[in-house]
Amino acid sequence: MRTEPAFHGAKLLLLTGDSLISLLRDDVQNIPWPGCWDFPGGEREGDESPAACALRETHEELGLSLAEGRLTWRRVFHNQQGRAMWFFAARIAAQEVEQIVFGDEGQGWAVMRVADYLSHPKAIPPLQDRLRDYLAEVGAGV
Repeated sequence: MRTEPAFHGAKLLLLTGDSLISLLRDDVQNIPWPGCWDFPGGEREGDESPAACALRETHEELGLSLAEGRLTWRRVFHNQQGRAMWFFAARIAAQEVEQIVFGDEGQGWAVMRVADYLSHPKAIPPLQDRLRDYLAEVGAGV
């Protein structure tokens, strides 16, 4: 089995039309960004690849099983602690949004317009930055 270079975790920007899927984090003080709007994702388990990490977390948090081939954009960034974090993007259809089954982490989920996420006071600032990076490279015509 191939081992990936060290990285801490991965996030997945799930786009649907001009919107995205966001998860409202638990509002407890022992986690990063409590009570803020997040993207699916989390910490690496074992020697999984960045894509496998993002896809596993998406399945755990939203019940969606996506193939790695659906990941249309990928970049590695470093968090405030200097740890490598992967960021991916994928598109899902309206029918897939209807199939979301919320997991047991967080307070809920929402379909949120991209522009609303970018200006939301409870959106996670580094994820807003990653979203802007994506839009700058891929184009604002989400």
